Order: sequence, then structure tokens, then C-alpha cells
Amino acid sequence: MQHQCPLCNNNAKLFYKTENRIHYQCNTCFGIFANANSRPSQNVEKKHYQQHNNDIDDKGYQKFVSPITNSVRRDFTANHKGLDFGAGTGPVISKVLTDHGFSIAPYDPYFHNYPELLEEQYDYIASCEVIEHFFDPRKEFTLLRKLLTPRGKLYCMTHLYDENIDFENWYYKNDPTHVFIYQKQTFEWIRKEFGFSDLQIDDRLIVFSI
Repeated sequence: MQHQCPLCNNNAKLFYKTENRIHYQCNTCFGIFANANSRPSQNVEKKHYQQHNNDIDDKGYQKFVSPITNSVRRDFTANHKGLDFGAGTGPVISKVLTDHGFSIAPYDPYFHNYPELLEEQYDYIASCEVIEHFFDPRKEFTLLRKLLTPRGKLYCMTHLYDENIDFENWYYKNDPTHVFIYQKQTFEWIRKEFGFSDLQIDDRLIVFSI
């Protein structure tokens, strides 16, 4: 049975199946997504995020997001405007960059729900461990692209899948809120589809440039 990819709307095939969850892989963009009826409800999803120990002053947490914060500090200045998209319970990226004099606002549909922020544009957007939670990645990447100014950059962090990973025993797919998994080919498809001029992938850091 074919299933439609929520990113590119093309057909996907069965990739991995357990008693509680089915994953499909798209034939076009190579994204891997969980079947819709295994997605958590909004209440379950929010409670799951609230369990995260996201202390913005924790040095380990700050180090974890440093691929993004260091890149922003290298590529932009305090005069540029940023958005911390999907900031979660502890907006550590906003904390680190603000401490360095940068202007960045946290947005999160559960914990920093300020929809007026989505009516503006930004020189850079940071989205750390967020994009794997997208139920509708096409809609979300359309929004992120629209929010960027000319010559803007989108910094994402996620754990990419490749064929060297044992999917059956892979920790990343076991999180019930991780509903869309990306491969390098998936990001290349996103770059072309949404009109980004450049894509850089460095381990978990993905940078799209206009």
C-alpha cells in the first residue's frame, strides 16, 4: 500500500514496522515518516516536552546548541534580527545569543506562543531539534522560508538518518514525538523546492541560505 509523503506529497513505501508504529520512506525526497495514527495528541506532545530538563543556564545544554549559536555569531551581528523557532520550555539559543548582545525572539506554539512574531521577517532563524517534530513539514518549511529576509539563513539541528544506521535499534526514531526523519537527499530536495541558494550539512547542523 502506498502512502503520501507529508513533505513532497509523493508516494512512499513501507520502511519499518513494529506493533505500535509504522515508518514509510518517500520514493522522491527520501524522508522517513511515521504513520499518522501513531502521532501523539497535542496534550501528549506538550507533556512530553515539559519533561525535558532544558535549563538554559546548563553549560552542557549550551554546548549542545553551540553549532547553531557559534554559526550565528560568525555569520551575523547584533544589528541583525533572529527568531528561535520551536524554542521549547528552555530557549537556550535565545539565552546564549542575547547574552552576546544579539536580538532574537523565542517562538514556540506551546511555550512561547506569540503568533505576531510569524508576521515579521528575520535575518536568521534557529530551529534546534525541532524539524523532526513537524507533522506537516511542507507547511512548516514554507513558513520558515517566508520568514527569512533576502540573504537570510536557516539553521537547523537534527539527527540525520543514513544507511549505515541500524534503524531497528536507533534511539532517535523511538521518541514518539519524532514523526519525520531526514536524510541528506531530503535536505537537498528541500533546498531546491523552497528556493534556497545553498545547503551546508555538518553532522547534525544543517544550514540553508537564501
